[in-house]
Amino acid sequence: MLITIIKRDLKCVSHNLSGAIQPIGFFIIITSLFPLAVTPDPEALQSIAPGIIWISALLATLLALDTLFKEDFIDGTMDQMFIAADSLYVIAFARIISHWLFSGLPLIVMCLVIAMMLHIPAYTFDALIVSLLLGTPTLSMVGSIGAALTVGLRYSGVLLTLITLPLYIPVLIFGASCISADLAGFPWTGQAYLMGAMLVLSITLAPFATAAALRINMS
Repeated sequence: MLITIIKRDLKCVSHNLSGAIQPIGFFIIITSLFPLAVTPDPEALQSIAPGIIWISALLATLLALDTLFKEDFIDGTMDQMFIAADSLYVIAFARIISHWLFSGLPLIVMCLVIAMMLHIPAYTFDALIVSLLLGTPTLSMVGSIGAALTVGLRYSGVLLTLITLPLYIPVLIFGASCISADLAGFPWTGQAYLMGAMLVLSITLAPFATAAALRINMS
């Protein structure tokens, strides 16, 4: 059932490319505007590039969260999937994976182009990719809890942001710190291990919390 839901979500995304392109488009626009607004100086851009990339990735992920469950909840698809799967945990986990595939994975694909635009040297690409590989799934996992809690509300965007952003701060700090440490010539594996621990913890707990929130809204 897990694979079936993921395939269905990816098929829906292929029929609505504008919604799928929105997060990656937002990411590209934000990172492209920083050099225009701050400074085109390569050294200055390089020093703030880790923060630029991670703030943009965080906001792009947050942008795609509001519709994670809402459309299926409103049109009754969520109820039908629950009857078929008999497990909100499976539904929640599948939707989280789908969310990362169309919001987090494209960011990782595009990050090298953005990094070169921000004058990040090639020797830091490994820290950049590892931090995003560990951090973006955590953002999707944690964000799904807020999306499930606010799924029944008509105007949920502000509340979703207020719930989710404080939980995103550790990922933001350690993600940017990974890249900054590598840029400065310091070891960055400690930050990566902490991000890996956060990912394992979120994979373990977030689907259960998301399923519980969905159950409350469906009852």
